[in-house]
Amino acid sequence: MVKQGEQLDAIDRRIVRELQRDASLSHAALAERVGASAASVWRRVRALEGASVLGKAVRLADAEALGRAVNVLCQVRMTRQTVEARAEFEGFIQSREEIVECYAMSGEWDYLLRIAVRDVADYDRFVMRGVLAHPSVAHAASNFALRQVKYTTEIPV
Repeated sequence: MVKQGEQLDAIDRRIVRELQRDASLSHAALAERVGASAASVWRRVRALEGASVLGKAVRLADAEALGRAVNVLCQVRMTRQTVEARAEFEGFIQSREEIVECYAMSGEWDYLLRIAVRDVADYDRFVMRGVLAHPSVAHAASNFALRQVKYTTEIPV
């Protein structure tokens, strides 16, 4: 079993792979898939959670079914690079449900946002009244995803 800072053994790796694919598995079903007892799997899952290898279990929603099928990748350049300006902008990011991912970047742009909206008009309203209206934002550039070629939440183990 894994402890903070230790390497994962083969069973831990199988548990992580299986739970990334289906977090709703019972301990008994998971045990069968990884070749261990249910009690052992339960202890291992708790240890993996304690070591922050596993985070909270969630259900993935279908963006199209929820009317949010348009994905926009928006690059943002800040007006200033102070700790305060970044904290203020990141607070704004956290408050907006349309922004489903945000990365602080190296290179020409400071942030990369993935924004899920209903349509182009919805994005126009969001970017004009939200992102570009923010006092810390100097410039933004947007790219609309035409189709999703690959999407996974699974991290290689």
